[in-house]
Amino acid sequence: MLFSFKDWNNFSYFFSASSTQNFLKKNYIELKIENPEQKSYENCYPFLYYLEHAQVYYEQAAKSPLMIKPVLLFYGLVHLIKACILTTDPNYPETTAVLAHGVSTRKRKKQHYSFFQDEVKFQRSGLFPLMVDKMFHMKHLEGDKATMGDLLKQIPELSDLFTQFKGEETFLKISMQDSHYLIPKKILDSFHMSKNRFIDFYQSRSAVQASFIDREGDFFELVLEMNPSYDPAPIKFNFREGCYSLPLNKSRLFHFPELLIHYLLLYNLSMISRYETEWWSELIKMMPNQDYPLIQSFLNISIEKTPFLIYQFLNSKR
Repeated sequence: MLFSFKDWNNFSYFFSASSTQNFLKKNYIELKIENPEQKSYENCYPFLYYLEHAQVYYEQAAKSPLMIKPVLLFYGLVHLIKACILTTDPNYPETTAVLAHGVSTRKRKKQHYSFFQDEVKFQRSGLFPLMVDKMFHMKHLEGDKATMGDLLKQIPELSDLFTQFKGEETFLKISMQDSHYLIPKKILDSFHMSKNRFIDFYQSRSAVQASFIDREGDFFELVLEMNPSYDPAPIKFNFREGCYSLPLNKSRLFHFPELLIHYLLLYNLSMISRYETEWWSELIKMMPNQDYPLIQSFLNISIEKTPFLIYQFLNSKR
């Protein structure tokens, strides 16, 4: 199922009011929501229009100069997320509070501003906490913060750049055998953990129930109970290389589903491109440091990968 995604044509099933209504009705019935027929009828066109608007944003972002690309990508992703939330919350948006972004950042950057040290702060209400709750069933994160550097280290496709620029490995590739994941035991050295400590650490942060088989040789065998979640976080899929990998940074972001990471990065980059015009323009024109290639690479990855992640989420509910 992961490898079946190619482009926006994969969403064709949802660009039909009748198929979308049936899709929403099935989900509402499973969630034991009252009047699933009526609710699915009311929401099929908002759902369809969210996807349609998102596609336009993404297609324009692919053609646009880097200067405005973050804004187009952020609002494209916002529309995709709203469609996903409608699959679990038929009353969205129930209040005006949920229409906010749900995260904040310093509007005016300090002197000697460092992009890697810049932070976003999670808010009580808005789209981000709603996505955390409705899509990923995670506990409330209000007041938590994340730096841009830590967020970028959670994007598997950027792993090679981090190795080249900073001599830092951010991901360890893992393989699959008979639907089980094989994790190299050398990960224990990266995490500075014993075997039992690593297993406890992983299980405490896994999005789905996880069990380990201690094989002979160089690998652990990881068995996941994949239902009801589609995303086996902290495992992430490298879209460019077509393989799975595990983050080697055991920060608070270790277990974050990747859609949350993209949302936070795109939010701040969209704010920077709108309100920090001087810094943003100098970054693009002067390319003074490693920020530029990492940001440019991330944006190019996000154009392809966030629709894939959204499709993966929606397809798991069909």
